Amino acid sequence: MTVHAYLQITMTIAPANREAAAKVYTAYRNPFLTTIPGASTKDLLIRDDDVQVLHGFESVAQAQAYLNSDLFTKHVFAELQPLWQGQPDVRIYTVA
Repeated sequence: MTVHAYLQITMTIAPANREAAAKVYTAYRNPFLTTIPGASTKDLLIRDDDVQVLHGFESVAQAQAYLNSDLFTKHVFAELQPLWQGQPDVRIYTVA
């Protein structure tokens, strides 16, 4: 699969909660890659200021659809939300 769109979710998470966030990432990485239409990559990026999850998709429409999927809304979002310090920054990019 070729990546034509990226979904970037940037979250401010306290250092003490980053291990818990990494566990959520690890638990749902494979289900994301195997059950979400158009999903091709998922990477966890940890910086001093925040944590990002970068998702690769075949299309922008598939990236947008993932945000409304049961996997995201009922599992990933629900488990990560208590770890956030403020609202996450969610962006979708088209690969040029």
